[in-house]
Amino acid sequence: MLDSILVWFRRDLRDIDHVALGEALRRGRRVHCAFLFDREILDSLVRRTDRRVEFIRESLLELDAALRRRGGGLLVRHGWAVEEIPRLAGELGVAAVFANRDYEPQAKRRDAAVSAALNASGIAFESFKDQAVLDGDEVLTQAGRPFTVFTPYKKAWLKRLTEDDVQPGEGGAGTLVRPPNVQRLPALAELGFAATDLRALGFVPGMSGARQLLADFLGRISGYRQQRDFPAVKGVSYLSVHLRFGTLSIRELVAEAIAAGALRPGHEGAATWLSELVWRDFYFMILDRFPQVAERAFKPAYEAITWEQGPPAEQAFAAWCAGRTGYPLVDAAMRQLNGTGYMHNRLRMLTASFLSKDLGVDWRRGEAYFAAQLNDFDLAANNGGWQWAASSGCDAQPYFRIFNPLLQSERFDPAGKFIRRYLPELAAVPDRFIHAPWRMSLSEQVACGVRVGRDTPAPLVDHQQARQLTLQRYAVVKGLAAP
Repeated sequence: MLDSILVWFRRDLRDIDHVALGEALRRGRRVHCAFLFDREILDSLVRRTDRRVEFIRESLLELDAALRRRGGGLLVRHGWAVEEIPRLAGELGVAAVFANRDYEPQAKRRDAAVSAALNASGIAFESFKDQAVLDGDEVLTQAGRPFTVFTPYKKAWLKRLTEDDVQPGEGGAGTLVRPPNVQRLPALAELGFAATDLRALGFVPGMSGARQLLADFLGRISGYRQQRDFPAVKGVSYLSVHLRFGTLSIRELVAEAIAAGALRPGHEGAATWLSELVWRDFYFMILDRFPQVAERAFKPAYEAITWEQGPPAEQAFAAWCAGRTGYPLVDAAMRQLNGTGYMHNRLRMLTASFLSKDLGVDWRRGEAYFAAQLNDFDLAANNGGWQWAASSGCDAQPYFRIFNPLLQSERFDPAGKFIRRYLPELAAVPDRFIHAPWRMSLSEQVACGVRVGRDTPAPLVDHQQARQLTLQRYAVVKGLAAP
């Protein structure tokens, strides 16, 4: 039993089902809790009005209140982790610092540096599995190697899963320690950021926000498989930002999916949602075991692709970012991202495919843009999704599979409801033209008050022509002639 332990909260902003906190309360007599506004992360953010920073701050208010109700509280610092965490641990006189494991290369380097600094002062550092259900060597091939294809990984994951893996990470007899001084959470301005429209957009931070969304989703989980691909329909859980910042536990979600019948025949909604949660573990594993994917293609051969360069490519990329490609569903998706920080998963696939395979722009540029814009940005999932769309990732779609933006639009937003919400300038366009306004005659354009090239952009590219160019571009991958 250790006399005192410091629990370092990071992307796990809750006080229940928290593995590091639970371990500290089991193994320590006194437990301190802290959060660091890490300058290595904050200083790298592009915008000073970043909803993620406000989401974190608001979630910390709730976390601190929850810890205080249990007799403790949250110490908050702002600085560089390698300096602040050892300094705080020294001030508190703790024997160890506990934290939950992170799989990102930058985070692993940070933790190694913090651990070394702590060890130099005689303080231990331990990390625990919390943001993944299974990690490390828990799911391997029969040859003892990491999986690189999802379906066999999922089968092995399900076979390996036990009741213990989804049990809450609760604590023991240790006592939470009230912070020694009156703590005041730094204002956004003190962190170098301004207030955002987070609440106005309906994002409710913290554990309470996560609980509201989970309760709502469990009431409609049976329809998840049928409805999840339609952006104008309330079909998904909207829990991604809460999973990103850990205001609820992945173990609880897996347990809820199983309780809803995910492992029994006839419960396709719950089974499909569980599969998505397994994808999350899969991408964590890929990033952990193959950290080079953060900068390069998972498949080395795909580094040979020559992407578009020069002014036309820059203009195309700028138009894609602004939602002005001329393809309504692509543009509506980008407007949703730019305006709210959220994008529906089906549309993430479509817009990623359009950038890399219709416009021929390097997928890394799109990945970086999403990283700056998404409220739920997670390196593992974002990188995995972009490399999947660009065909350069593990278990990615074949290079010759290229999403047709018109067919995607007609299939997943058939009435144009989503398009009209984010492209109000197309509100009067008849249903038969909403997916391709450029097909209207001049008289039809005049009749609905929408002139292509003036009120709405003309298409940047012809999809069929772009497809042929992409097949030629990707032929270098295996030295094949384009089919």
